[in-house]
Amino acid sequence: MPIAPITGKLRKRLWLDLSCAMGLGISSAYAYWYGFHLKAVQRQEEFYLKLERQKQEA
Repeated sequence: MPIAPITGKLRKRLWLDLSCAMGLGISSAYAYWYGFHLKAVQRQEEFYLKLERQKQEA
């Protein structure tokens, strides 16, 4: 008694895996960009602005 093949399961699973991976990847990228990167760049810019002001005063 052979077992009937499960057709279409791989394709359905592939779309689920791809959509989850893309969703998690994009949301992680947004969290990194807006949560860490832009704040770090702002701190860096403020530091160099402060340094430039100190050079102008001296």
